[in-house]
Amino acid sequence: MDNTSKWTAVRALFVAVLVISIAALGVAAIVGGNWVVWLRGAAVAAASVWLVALTGQAARGKRAAYLRIRFVSIAAPIGIVLILLAPDSGYPVWMKAEQGVVGVLVAAVALIVNQRAMREAYPKGGKLR
Repeated sequence: MDNTSKWTAVRALFVAVLVISIAALGVAAIVGGNWVVWLRGAAVAAASVWLVALTGQAARGKRAAYLRIRFVSIAAPIGIVLILLAPDSGYPVWMKAEQGVVGVLVAAVALIVNQRAMREAYPKGGKLR
């Protein structure tokens, strides 16, 4: 799999996160959600839009965008695990399930963008390959 197809897969994963996040906001509108649900849902949806845009920049060779995606793809699943394990986080079970799916999708991004070929394509201070 070349880097172009890897970026296509990363974009698809982030779009899936966006769709799931919007669906979660729809569920919150139907079943009722507290402020924590609305805040988290909106934040994840907004972050997904930003990550889709960053994916395009990274695919065009922008190292800063690539590094941001690497950082988020590692940090976000860790944060999601903490949400899932927190006994009284304020998130209903359905949203914890939704966040679990989001965590798996973002962890898949981490597996893709941290591969040796991807890291080597964005060298420090060097020319992009």
